[in-house]
Amino acid sequence: MERLEMTKMNRRTFLKKLLGTGVGGMLATLFSYYYARFIEPGQLTVTHHIISHPLIPKEFTGIKLLQFSDVHLGHYYGLNRFRYIIQKINELQPDIVLFTGDLLDEPNKYPHIDAVASELSRIRAPLGKFSIYGNHDHGGYGTDIYRYIMEKAGFQMLVNEHALIKRKERSFIAIAGGDDMMLGKPNFSDMVKAIPDSTYTIVLLHEPDGAMQTSRYPAHLQLSGHSHGGQVQLPFIGPLITPPLSEKYYEGFYQVNHLTLYVNRGLGTTRIPLRFLSPPELTVFTLQHQA
Repeated sequence: MERLEMTKMNRRTFLKKLLGTGVGGMLATLFSYYYARFIEPGQLTVTHHIISHPLIPKEFTGIKLLQFSDVHLGHYYGLNRFRYIIQKINELQPDIVLFTGDLLDEPNKYPHIDAVASELSRIRAPLGKFSIYGNHDHGGYGTDIYRYIMEKAGFQMLVNEHALIKRKERSFIAIAGGDDMMLGKPNFSDMVKAIPDSTYTIVLLHEPDGAMQTSRYPAHLQLSGHSHGGQVQLPFIGPLITPPLSEKYYEGFYQVNHLTLYVNRGLGTTRIPLRFLSPPELTVFTLQHQA
């Protein structure tokens, strides 16, 4: 009789534990989804880094560059959130602003083209605003739409070309921009052609895995986006999926031969509206002459 009662107790205890584990797992899954869908995508982080190099002129010490990337304005990223980003950028008081691609998720379906241009035009950067194409900017018949927005907003488009930023007559750095590697026609040679020797050169290239090609040329820093930091990462595992051409380099700093690469996690989301352990990012780089 006692053995029968103990068997019943053990079964009852086991079923209770099983039920408790199932409910706990379900709640954890629901909370994780809620956090990834509604909390982390709105948790903007601002990261600050110092970039030192002997070729950075002394006159550029203290100059601040701000990079933002991968907004993906559309169904999951609205104008109100974008207005907050513009406000935050201006509060950081950058000297130069660099956008590394993917402004609209589906350009030909987005109804507020002029409103986006108007918001971008509010960004203040006394030494210039520069932008490049991402794959979404070319996709959805977006090539002309994107150029229209950026030029109306006062950004200089860099498509396999560069611009020199001067502080004094013989004191300058170069900002070079490559066309998108997936849907554009990048030409690395044209991008850096005619940059004066011994000029500190920053390359904007949407896809980070292109750094291996960039490193064959006289460039010193590459700024990229595209990866979203994987959007969804798991502890000890990293990102579950990254887009093509961001599989090797997906977040933060890397050294690729002589080239320093930085991959920005971007602001928006694409495909799935989730971010987990990969919060949206603005990046501020402060230049410093290295003696």
